Amino acid sequence: MQIQHYKDLIVWQKAMDLAEQIYLLSHSFPREELYGLTSQIRRAAVSVPSNIAEGHARQSTAEFKNFLSIALGSLAEVDTQQILAQRLLYIASGHAHRAEGLITEVRKMLHTLAAKLG
Repeated sequence: MQIQHYKDLIVWQKAMDLAEQIYLLSHSFPREELYGLTSQIRRAAVSVPSNIAEGHARQSTAEFKNFLSIALGSLAEVDTQQILAQRLLYIASGHAHRAEGLITEVRKMLHTLAAKLG
């Protein structure tokens, strides 16, 4: 079955859930981080579903795989930044649980999708 629209991709939907979760978590970061970690983690989180969407829209398997790779890189950024936010005590470890689960789930889905594309 051919996916007609990127919004039909479950990995895109999960990546959107992750971006939303990161926005909610970063809302309570200190004001002095507004142009630092808050901005950085939000941009990286938005980049994940954005790259999935852009890659799918290119209508070339090779380009789609390349954009999935970029999405994986952005996902690694989000993971690193949320770990740093926890270490700085901006996020309580209990509150980060959903984001961590989504990061793991999206990572697995991106690897699986890329493998299926050949």
